Amino acid sequence: MVYNELGKTGMKLSNLGFGASSLGGVFHDIREAEGIKAVHTAVDNGINFIDVSPYYGHYKAETVLGKALKEIERHRYYLSTKVGRYGENGVNMWDYSAKRVTDSVYESMERLNIDYIDLINVHDVEFADLNQVVGETLPALIELRDKGVVKHVGITDLQPENLKWVIEHVPAGTVESVLCFCHYSLNDEMLLDYLDFFEANNVGVINASPFSMGLLSQRGAPDWHPAPQPLKDACARAAEHCAAKGYAIEKLAVQYSTSNSRIASTLFSSANPANVLKSIGYVNDPMDETLVKEVQEIIGDQMRVRWKNT
Repeated sequence: MVYNELGKTGMKLSNLGFGASSLGGVFHDIREAEGIKAVHTAVDNGINFIDVSPYYGHYKAETVLGKALKEIERHRYYLSTKVGRYGENGVNMWDYSAKRVTDSVYESMERLNIDYIDLINVHDVEFADLNQVVGETLPALIELRDKGVVKHVGITDLQPENLKWVIEHVPAGTVESVLCFCHYSLNDEMLLDYLDFFEANNVGVINASPFSMGLLSQRGAPDWHPAPQPLKDACARAAEHCAAKGYAIEKLAVQYSTSNSRIASTLFSSANPANVLKSIGYVNDPMDETLVKEVQEIIGDQMRVRWKNT
């Protein structure tokens, strides 16, 4: 496992991080005991960065993760969770007010069985009024940082231009990291266009979803995936090409997304311990550079296609 610096936070994150969304049954129902074992498997095999949100499974992911973390020494992992996006009884909700995000931090700590949070993120800022994020949400989190309740503050979004806008409109040092998903993968390298900006502002970068929410998998994108059909078709052809070479596209996808040392960590999610071990094994194997080029040629012009978060 390779460990990379996250900006100026002092944290060195495993280049493969554990995304705990699957513990909330976001993708399909899970067996809780198996999900807890998946967390232990990740940490026992070198992953030291875990990311979650109260939104995942509408608080379920944090609750299940908290049961796992009770049995793991606190110094063995960095924990990231989020504020601003929630849900209840199957209905999504957003609240970026200072009071709600402050309360949310303490509620998350209780569910997670921890007494501080390494990294707190404003979740999916594209759903917020960015001016509220700048003028109200982030200042509330900075107060908690000053108190030591949280160690570091970040923001997340699918659209990197929103992350850039927020950083440009807050005092230096307010935002210490960004998390962007689906934009550093075999089918999309948009995040590369923003790395110089983030580094110039001492902001660390976290990537997520090396499978591009299922596009880069043998199973294919789920029906709800917001990508246009031509992109889905191109990724399906790429998966078939990899299979013909005896190389799972999932393996290539994980290897590619974790290969750039300018990106501290790439998050993947699985509640299956065997799949966790498999992904860790992918990272430790050499990547087929020729196959990367072949896959990206197959996807071609579709690599710059945008889609909206849902």
